[in-house]
Amino acid sequence: MSGASDWTERHRPTSEHQLEGNDVQRRKIREWLDGWVNGQPKKKGILLVGPPGVGKTTVARAIAQDMGWTVIELNASDTRNAVAIRKAATQSSTHRSLFHDPTKPQQRTLILLDEVDHIGGGLRAVSEDRIRRGIEDDESPALSGDSGGKAELLRLLEVTKQPVILACNDIMGLWGRSSSTWRNTKDRFSRHLITVTFERVSDEALRRIARRVLREEEIDYTNEAIDVLVHGNHGDLRALVRDLQVLASGNVTKLEAGLVREHLDAGVRDMTTEVFPGMESLYRSQTAIDAVTIGRSIDKQPSDLMNWVHWNNASIFAGDAMRRGATALTLADRSVESRYRDLAHHSSYWTLHLSALSASVTNQEPLPNRIYPSYPNYLRRAGSWARPAIINHIADFSKTSRSTVRREFMPLLSALHQENPVFGDPNRFEISLALGLSAEEHVALCNLPASRKSTKELIQAYQKAEEAWRDPVIDTVLETLPEESIPEPVEEPTPEPQRDSAQRTLF
Repeated sequence: MSGASDWTERHRPTSEHQLEGNDVQRRKIREWLDGWVNGQPKKKGILLVGPPGVGKTTVARAIAQDMGWTVIELNASDTRNAVAIRKAATQSSTHRSLFHDPTKPQQRTLILLDEVDHIGGGLRAVSEDRIRRGIEDDESPALSGDSGGKAELLRLLEVTKQPVILACNDIMGLWGRSSSTWRNTKDRFSRHLITVTFERVSDEALRRIARRVLREEEIDYTNEAIDVLVHGNHGDLRALVRDLQVLASGNVTKLEAGLVREHLDAGVRDMTTEVFPGMESLYRSQTAIDAVTIGRSIDKQPSDLMNWVHWNNASIFAGDAMRRGATALTLADRSVESRYRDLAHHSSYWTLHLSALSASVTNQEPLPNRIYPSYPNYLRRAGSWARPAIINHIADFSKTSRSTVRREFMPLLSALHQENPVFGDPNRFEISLALGLSAEEHVALCNLPASRKSTKELIQAYQKAEEAWRDPVIDTVLETLPEESIPEPVEEPTPEPQRDSAQRTLF
């Protein structure tokens, strides 16, 4: 069969009758588009949410093609700052179809923006002057990254005279994960958007698609081969078609079950799951096999998954379950450390599996209620306590990267300084003083609200301790450095206060 070399494009449905699965979702999209035929619906945008490969953008394009509409598409591979979105979408959205036929007044231009969850930044708008210069003058300084992208997207939904479809995999990526701003972003977008959530298609729908593709390619097949292929798929239409293209390479005239099994055994399916639904499934698993399978599918590196599990175990489990989980996490943490040593076992493998187990089989009773995993605060780049000053200071002190400080040091430091009857104590200043943190940075590390009276008293106590502090550890380090690398002191140091031996060994 001639045409595009990529089968996912070659066999992409061009009409609604070729689509499979998500019937209810398709009906909602069709009804919304019908609202544009003789006017404008109340909400001028629609947001399609669902995992990759389920046909979100394919559905939109196929229905638009049935209606004879033009489609303007902007995806994640394109620049998506304010200037780019204004050029590609906003200008076109305020006019009739680019190929408008005056005899068909109901024609529209469908504006399709894919993977909008990857547009970074907040809702801060770029000045109209910068956008105008960016559109009119190609030599003007370009906007960096996604500058103004979300603000321009919101403006597009407000002023558009043409239908706008947004598509994303993770809806929280569009709203933003900041606890203080995501609700406001969601509310402002939701005024203009209908949200439609897509699901993985059924196995029977996958079978029909596989048969259609093979017939169009004039390749014979056995039903057993189709069953094996579908069993190795998790509802990803794009992955299914790509598998068929690989299997058909080498002048294959008939698809046999043995060939499909060899293909599936030879590679590892990228069955990634978004982290929030993946974590909920992980916590509901009741066997080690299920936990390991789900853990492998979550779209996080082993060390990241360990942090997510560590953070959420504390809010979901208690008592014996917490202790069992902590034991597995301790082993996982040692496995992560072994990446830097010449050890034979695969540390990432064990880290992933032990983290998965600690989040699931530690709880002997099924969790009855809805689970709401949360984003680990200490991984946030701009969390309330993870101030850049603290990250920069510790990175300079430890001679490591900021990313390492954020991921490896901050969780431990936070645990040691937050109010906790077992091991955390904001009133222990030794580590913060040794790191050279200010009083405000110490209370931020403790995750204490600045307005609290006890926090202000803690700041005063820290400042008094700071006046009398001189860390012997730093003196030891300085003694090992060349004399020319040690800066001259500005003033005479204050004599060191007396401390007990337990305090001296904390850092």
